[in-house]
Amino acid sequence: MTQQGVRWTADQVLALAPDAASRKAGSKLGAAGPWSEAGSSDEGTVWGLCKGSGSKPYQTVVDIADASGPAYKCSCPSRKFPCKHALGLLLLWAGGDAAVPTGEAPGWAGQWIAGRRKRAEEKKAGDSSGSPSGSADPEAARRRAERRAERVTAGAVELEQRLTDLLRGGLASAEHSGYGLWEETAARMVDAQAQGLASRVRELGAVPSTGPGWPVRLLEECALLHLLGQGWLRRERLPDALAATVRSRIGLPAAADGPPVRDRWLVLAQYDTADTRLTTRRIWLYGADSDRTVLLLSYGAAGRAPELALPVGLTLEAEVSAYPGAGQLRVALGEQFAPPAPTAIRPQGMTTSQAAARYGDALRDDPWLESVPVTLDRVVPTPDGDSWQLADADEDAALPLTRAARSRPGLWRLVALSGGAPVRVFGECGHQGFTPLTAWPDGPGEAIALC
Repeated sequence: MTQQGVRWTADQVLALAPDAASRKAGSKLGAAGPWSEAGSSDEGTVWGLCKGSGSKPYQTVVDIADASGPAYKCSCPSRKFPCKHALGLLLLWAGGDAAVPTGEAPGWAGQWIAGRRKRAEEKKAGDSSGSPSGSADPEAARRRAERRAERVTAGAVELEQRLTDLLRGGLASAEHSGYGLWEETAARMVDAQAQGLASRVRELGAVPSTGPGWPVRLLEECALLHLLGQGWLRRERLPDALAATVRSRIGLPAAADGPPVRDRWLVLAQYDTADTRLTTRRIWLYGADSDRTVLLLSYGAAGRAPELALPVGLTLEAEVSAYPGAGQLRVALGEQFAPPAPTAIRPQGMTTSQAAARYGDALRDDPWLESVPVTLDRVVPTPDGDSWQLADADEDAALPLTRAARSRPGLWRLVALSGGAPVRVFGECGHQGFTPLTAWPDGPGEAIALC
């Protein structure tokens, strides 16, 4: 289990919580009082019995060595994963060997773990055989792709007309027409199977309510949406890599067909965004050997946390495969060779000027890119009037924080960690500023999640 004896921190455990209520409830169960027969194994499992309101204690077991993050089993009726009992058990385990000693799993825990191991081996064997892809009808798949492309083209043409009407009528009309018209346009893009266009249309409809300066922002978003629509309509003329980026931005599915890259991947950050239909989890990884930063995406139904969970500060030795597209950082997680474990690895840092230049370079490959992942070395969080910025300690330059970053509690955690001294910060750098996600003190110290 992460080389048994090397324990996670409490922050890494609590990062797995699906919501604030679970985090609070799990923290209360992180003491030895309600637990009995707790134990752990070298293979990466933790188990225990937790006293509840009923006559029988809840049987809780966690598989930390799972390739996609911890897996949980609890006899409680909660539909949250992990439940408060699993969080409490992991917090108890994080406290040391005294509360959760190494031993042999009881039958109820061992049976669940054995079943998981068996299913994982069967899945691995099935994936290596290649039978599912071999049974597909390539001609039928080609016809489906053609029909979808026709629908997307029709949607792109309709959207171009909608943008033309908006510009002819003047941007001021967008403030009076309300959000409903844009939602109707987005729904038509969904019907056209162009989810990427639909998402950008919804964002467009919300711009007039973002405060002073909204006409400029609306015009910028209209231009990017127009560029994406024209990119699709003229995709045959584009270089292959840029055409793949356009297809990805439109929302067409693609397989992670890049060659597998094996590395020791440091979990830099993990955070969720949600709408009425979907919860999206973004996990940033840094390859210690390849010096690459890549992105894992995981999805859950609205109101439910995605299954993939990797706490910040851990490292896992695994393979990842890239998705197609120029400058695209998204990857799929492949075979894992060791369970996630704490590490002293840190990503290499850069100056604020280099970070801004990196974003500019990335826009050549992907004009619709909102931000790029960067690690800033030796920066100090500094007030800037009503705002905040990260000032470079070694040069006369700074990056403003985004509006979203200024409203998060993580800002004050970053300020407290710094105390006026330089820190290393990982985050997303884009045209709206910098969003800090994780930080490290200038000297020795653990990663601190800011989101």
